[in-house]
Amino acid sequence: MKEIFKTIISDFQNILPMKDVKQRDIQIPLDSKKIISLTGPRRSGKTYLFYFLINQLLKKVPANQIIYINFEDERLNIGSEHLQLLLEAYFELNPKITTTDIYFFFDEIQVVPGWEKFVRRIYDTVSKHIFITGSSAKMLDQEIASSLRGRHLVYHLYPLSFKEYCNFNEIEHHDIYSTRKRALLLNQFNYYLQNGGFPELSFIQPELRLKTLQSYFDVMIFRDIIERYGIRQIVSLKYFIKKLFESISSEFSINKIYNELKSMGIRITRDRLYDFLDYVTDVFLFFVTYPYQKSLVKSQMSNKKIYAIDNGLVNAVTFSFSNDYGKLLENMMFLHLLRNGNEIFFIKNGFECDFILFDRDQIKKVVQVSYSLSNIKTKKRELQGLLKAMDFFGIDHGQIITYNEKEELTINEKTIRITPAWLYLLNAD
Repeated sequence: MKEIFKTIISDFQNILPMKDVKQRDIQIPLDSKKIISLTGPRRSGKTYLFYFLINQLLKKVPANQIIYINFEDERLNIGSEHLQLLLEAYFELNPKITTTDIYFFFDEIQVVPGWEKFVRRIYDTVSKHIFITGSSAKMLDQEIASSLRGRHLVYHLYPLSFKEYCNFNEIEHHDIYSTRKRALLLNQFNYYLQNGGFPELSFIQPELRLKTLQSYFDVMIFRDIIERYGIRQIVSLKYFIKKLFESISSEFSINKIYNELKSMGIRITRDRLYDFLDYVTDVFLFFVTYPYQKSLVKSQMSNKKIYAIDNGLVNAVTFSFSNDYGKLLENMMFLHLLRNGNEIFFIKNGFECDFILFDRDQIKKVVQVSYSLSNIKTKKRELQGLLKAMDFFGIDHGQIITYNEKEELTINEKTIRITPAWLYLLNAD
């Protein structure tokens, strides 16, 4: 195994710098002297973000001070007892090295049992420059919280934002006043709305995109959930996931899904369905939002809303939303707000408002999403829900996101901005 580590370390160092690496909006510090934990769904670009950081490092340190290991490499079928061999392999390749400025990049490290003790030992005795990734939110967070407390910083990476999508595809997005460029942006937004932002899709042939997205889904289901958690009720799991996809941007009920399975003659407990919900959120396939309540218990017990990691994945798995642009728009906006670090709730208290945004327990913004306000009844309903949310939280400004409508209203001394989604996503409004 030591010789395999030597080969992996040397081969990687010999191809540096990495080519065709695009910059992402997320800012990762290189010299924080903390363990940097980067989590997110598969294929969201975690590895290539590592490559970008490594290219930046090469401006100040030689390649032999950078170690990159992908623990899902098929040559590495290892346990924690093999990890010491990695260090031995490196120092045998570099017997004269004395610096502590060695940079470790460990990709998908959660597949190795007991990895956290090894990482802590490196941190305490070898180097303070450690970067790790994982496709499991809870696996990394729980292990880090218990073993690496106070020594780490956590970052999340999701599929491309619309601005990143434009940058990846070399689409000019700064000039929003040119009629021609504005039309191009709207055309690309339509594509992004339906096909999502997994980075690889920007570089493969259009006819392969659907199959590629379906392959992402299969890996998440079979490797990250079924294999990882040893699930035997595969039929129930697939039905559960299907119902979640059908419920995106809407409230869903575990009890309702349980009763449907029961009526089909499928035996499963409610607790097991709650386990399934934990699993699909752990691998970033879905996100759950809760209704705003002053009581945390009441909030947790109420019906929740569900959102999916990517619109393209939604359309690849189920065709029921291919023309439901309102649902896709809300799902896309949720992901945008999530990327920006917001704590997100919704409110349904005699009125409805899609997104209640908090920052450190302070109300930040209330946001409605409506594909179109051209219908008078729709506009009245959305405005009333937003205004009541503004009254409830004591704020004088609110936001409605639409497909392509723009307006600013003042109602009862409250300001409401109606903004096209593509403009809002580019932060150009």
